[in-house]
Amino acid sequence: MNMPGIEFLIDIKGRKKAVLIDLKKHKSLWEDLYDAYVAHRRRNEPRQTLAQVKRLIERKAKRKARG
Repeated sequence: MNMPGIEFLIDIKGRKKAVLIDLKKHKSLWEDLYDAYVAHRRRNEPRQTLAQVKRLIERKAKRKARG
């Protein structure tokens, strides 16, 4: 299949080993791929609830207002 702006690097046996993406044509594709990669790498990190994040933001805002 021909995909303009996408080129595959193949090994001697014809297996796809890497991909080149024309970022002028496919910037949003790269951004989506990168976001998915980051999310995958962080999947085992501890998480916070929305309520915890809101409290943290409120505390930081109060400190900033005071100081």
